[in-house]
Amino acid sequence: MESIQNLPIDIQTSKLLDWLVDRRHCNVKWQSAVKVIREKINAAIQDMPENEEIKQLLSGSYIHYFHCLRIVEILKGTEASSKNIFGRYSSQRMKDWQEIVSLYEADNVYLAEVASLLSRNVSYEGPALRKQLAKAQQLQQELSRREVDCQSSAAHLREQYYAACKQYGITGENVPRELQALVKDLPAVLNEVGKDAAKLEEQIQLYSAFTNFVCEWSDPVLPMLTFAQKKGNTTFYEWRTGKVPTVVERAVVEDAAPDTTTEDAIDWGDFGQTTDSLGVNDAIKVEDGIDWGISLEPNAEDTSAGGIDWGDSEAAPIEIEVLDAGTDCPEGVARGDDALTILENSQSRCQFIDELMELEVFLTQRLSEMQAEGDVVSMSQFQLAPSVIQRQTPKHTREMLSVVQDLLGRLTTLRMQHLFMIMASPRYVERVSDVLRRKLKQADILVLKGISMVEKRQEALEEQSRLEPRVDLLAGCTRELQKLIEADISKRYHNRPVNLMGVSI
Repeated sequence: MESIQNLPIDIQTSKLLDWLVDRRHCNVKWQSAVKVIREKINAAIQDMPENEEIKQLLSGSYIHYFHCLRIVEILKGTEASSKNIFGRYSSQRMKDWQEIVSLYEADNVYLAEVASLLSRNVSYEGPALRKQLAKAQQLQQELSRREVDCQSSAAHLREQYYAACKQYGITGENVPRELQALVKDLPAVLNEVGKDAAKLEEQIQLYSAFTNFVCEWSDPVLPMLTFAQKKGNTTFYEWRTGKVPTVVERAVVEDAAPDTTTEDAIDWGDFGQTTDSLGVNDAIKVEDGIDWGISLEPNAEDTSAGGIDWGDSEAAPIEIEVLDAGTDCPEGVARGDDALTILENSQSRCQFIDELMELEVFLTQRLSEMQAEGDVVSMSQFQLAPSVIQRQTPKHTREMLSVVQDLLGRLTTLRMQHLFMIMASPRYVERVSDVLRRKLKQADILVLKGISMVEKRQEALEEQSRLEPRVDLLAGCTRELQKLIEADISKRYHNRPVNLMGVSI
C-alpha cells in the first residue's frame, strides 16, 4: 500500500479533461454550468473596490476559479465592516463572489474549466502565438535580405549608369547636351587621325610592292589610305571629284535643350542629307542655313491670298538657276555629304577602316612569316623581290603594324562608334538618354523600395515586441495552472504525486 502511495499519476495534458470525466471527478455537462458562472462573473466585476491586486487579477484575459478564491480573500479585508454578529457579510460584493465560488465547487466545475483552459493553452493558444512570433522574426530576416538586395541593385544600376557615361566620355549630368558636345569635338579628333595617316606611306608602299611582286597586281591598292596619307582628312567632295571645293556648306548643329525628352527637341542639322533629296524649294537658302520656305513656283494659294508679287510679266525676265532633284551641286560647292570629311562620311570612313584592317592583316601575316624559323622556301622566294621587301626586319614590321593598329583602334572604340551613330541618326541621342535615364529611375525605385522594406521590418519588429510579452505571460499562466491542477488532483488521491505531461508553450 505504501509503494502504491508513492507511485506518481502521469496524465497527458491533451487527455486531462477526458480523464477527469471518466473518473467522475467532473460532470460531462460542466460547460452549461460554466456559462451561468461566467455571466455572474461579468456582472460582479462591474462593482469592485479600489484594490491594486484585484485590478491585476481582473486585467487578465480569463478569470477562473482560483482567481475568484483570491478575490474573496481580498474582499474579506475590504468588506470587513459589513460583517454581522453571525459572521456573515452583508456586502453584496462578497455575496456575489461567494456565490460564484460555490457554483464553481458544485460537481467540481472549476476543475473541468481549468483543465480545458490548460489544454487550450497548450494545444492552441501557445502554438498560435509562437507561430506568429516566428513569422514576425522570419519576416524581419526576409525584409533585411530584400533591403540589402534593393540597395545593392540600386548601387549596381548607378554603377552601370556611370560606367556607360564613362564609355561615352560624359559625366552624366546632362546626357543629351554632353553627347552633342562630343559630336562637336569629333571633327578635331578625326582630323588628328587624318594627320597621323601620313605615317602610313611606308606601309602602303610595302603592301603595293608585295602585291605587285607576288600577284603581279598592277592596279592601285588601298586607294582611300593612299589619298588620306597624302591629303589628310579632307572633304568627301575632294575625294570624289579630285578637286578642292571653293565653297563648303556644312549643316549647323544646334545645342540640345537640357533634360529634353521630346522627339524634336534636338536639331542635328542636315547630316547625311544628299543633294539628290533637295528640291526646288530647298535651293534658295540664306547664308546662315535657315530655310524660309519661299517657293519659286506660284500656285493658286499664292495668287489668291496675296502671295509674292513678281511684277509685270512683260518685264525683263529674271534668270534664276533651278536645280532639279537628283542633279549635282554647282561646280566647286561641297554640300550635304560632300561637305563632310572622308572620316565623317560613313561611306568613305567604312572604306578607310576596311583598308586599315586589310593592311593590318597583311602586316600581321608578313610578321608571322618573317619570324618563322628555317623557312628556306620563303627566303629563296624573295631573293628577286624589290629592295623595299627584302630590307624589312621583324622589328621594323612590328613597328609599322603598331602604327596601323593605333589608327584602327582610335576609330573603332566603343565611344567612337557611339559618336558616329549620334552623327548619323538624330534620334540616337534620345534613345541613349532614355536608356541611361531608365537606369537611374530604376535605381531610385529600388531605393524607395528599400526604404519601404525598412518600414515593414520595423513594423515586424514592433509586432515581435508585442507578441513576446504575451508568450511569456501565457507560459507563466500555464505553468501556474499546471501546478494548481496537479495539487488539486493530488489531494483527491491521498497526496500521491501527479504529473501533467506535455505542458509546454
